[in-house]
Amino acid sequence: MYDFDKKIDRKNSNSYKWDSIDYELPMWVADMDFECFPGIIKSIKERLNNPVFGYSITPLEYYDAYISWFKRRHDVEIKKDWIFYSTGVVPTISSTVRKLSNIGDNVLILSPVYNIFYNSIINNNRHVLACNLVYENGNYDIDYKDLENKLSDPKTTLFIFCNPHNPVGKIWKKEELERIGNLCIKYHVTILSDEIHCDIVSPGVKYNSFLLMNDEIKNNLVVAISATKCFGIPGLQSSAVVIPNEDLRKRVNRQLNTDECAEGNVFAYNPIIEAFNHGEEWVDSMNAYVYENKKVFYEMLKDTDLTIIKSDALYLVWVDISKYTKEDVLFRDFLANHTGLYVSDGTEYGINGKGFLRINLATQRDNVIEAAKRLTLGLKLFREKNNEAN
Repeated sequence: MYDFDKKIDRKNSNSYKWDSIDYELPMWVADMDFECFPGIIKSIKERLNNPVFGYSITPLEYYDAYISWFKRRHDVEIKKDWIFYSTGVVPTISSTVRKLSNIGDNVLILSPVYNIFYNSIINNNRHVLACNLVYENGNYDIDYKDLENKLSDPKTTLFIFCNPHNPVGKIWKKEELERIGNLCIKYHVTILSDEIHCDIVSPGVKYNSFLLMNDEIKNNLVVAISATKCFGIPGLQSSAVVIPNEDLRKRVNRQLNTDECAEGNVFAYNPIIEAFNHGEEWVDSMNAYVYENKKVFYEMLKDTDLTIIKSDALYLVWVDISKYTKEDVLFRDFLANHTGLYVSDGTEYGINGKGFLRINLATQRDNVIEAAKRLTLGLKLFREKNNEAN
């Protein structure tokens, strides 16, 4: 029903990702190359029938759409007064850092993690406190002794959590969320859970929201969610914040308004309502297509010395290149210069991301096949160059 193989020419459209020359293949920034859900396009065209685009209020249907989607898809109960509008998950993170921590405080993260977490902490004059995930046999786990030690530091006041975890693709188990949640309560550390990738999972797989936890944990929780990632519409600049605790909710909402991040986009409301109310089949089809993309990518690279971290979340793959080189930034540039393939270096996501690449597979199958070929060629050329140097 939906043609994800259809190529959309994104050049000359002010695309952050595709503002490149013809031979380049960008597989880095996390947005999709798929034509979006037709209902989104229809809803925008309908809004154009009224040719005045003034200031807008958030319609009740916007909140209802989020509530219904999370109940249907994730068995999560969200009360209407828990939820409010934000222009994006990243603005929500930065505003929450400003409101729920003080200058000089530690803000905890699990590394490697989405690079903007670091920016939101450092740019607000807080300290990044990294609990490094333990990498072993192609899997990532938490060192709970280290986690508790860092949560117990009196200067640690906020924990920015990624669920599912970008870039490693980890889906957190309920038992893990409960353990983390209880440790944060014990040491009076508020949790900010970024759950923007929650709907991008393999067929038949579900993620577990922090909102599934008990009331005590939920009362210590800020959750950032959005339709923009799973429907491929980040340019619409729209998200929601869910906070069960009334005091926390008032504080974060006040900061979002202070930061001017709480005013809606006139073209965002109706598409989000349409997507959440009628786009379920599209998301399922997209996830199935990305799942097949991953299988093709894994198969084409199985005879290399790469370790691709297998995951059931994200349309991104996390690739261990350490058998070729630990210098991921150097190899990223080599790959771009010699093959035209653009990917993200792992160091961008934390020091323990060194020796990895992050590659976006939310694109047409032909691009995935071409990327695998270019990556294979790049590895060959890089190894030959190093052998010559030795």
